[in-house]
Amino acid sequence: MGRRKLKIQRLEDMKARQAIYSMRKRGILNKGKELSILCDVEVVLSLSSPSGKPTLFVGQDPNGLYSILQKVSNMPFVEREERRAYTIEMLKKFYVNWESEFDPLSLPHNRNVDTLKLYEDQLQELKNKLTEKSKILRDWKNLENVEDLNQIKFMEDHLIASLNGLRNRKNELAMEQQSKEGALEGNENLEI
Repeated sequence: MGRRKLKIQRLEDMKARQAIYSMRKRGILNKGKELSILCDVEVVLSLSSPSGKPTLFVGQDPNGLYSILQKVSNMPFVEREERRAYTIEMLKKFYVNWESEFDPLSLPHNRNVDTLKLYEDQLQELKNKLTEKSKILRDWKNLENVEDLNQIKFMEDHLIASLNGLRNRKNELAMEQQSKEGALEGNENLEI
């Protein structure tokens, strides 16, 4: 009978979709394992079945997912976006050759703008909080402006941190003064 080539498009029959997913999932997990072993690379595959059940494959290293996510999160924003653009270019080439219905151009290209806008919003929010906290610290003498206990707690923490800083500086100066006095006494003893 032989194998017939499937046209690459979404299968309408749920049972057929589940069967194909099961067979191909084993194949792609094998390829991931082989790639991990042969090239000594960290591989993480995340799949979701047609019924919605997730499958997570992590290569040789049991902490592979964590280490990969850590590397990605430590990567500069510009480099992450360059890698994303490279991946989209590879998908374009792959799907053009495969003649699929999938259009990688439909992936959101304005994500840079969205991410940048998100960072700008977060920065503005932090600036507003800083302005608010600075205002609280400037107006600490006028306790009538205090609206809740959180403001008082913030002022108390700031006061404690300031006092600790002053104590540390006082101790540093005292130690410097003692060492200078010790050095002067040592010089006087040498002269006698």
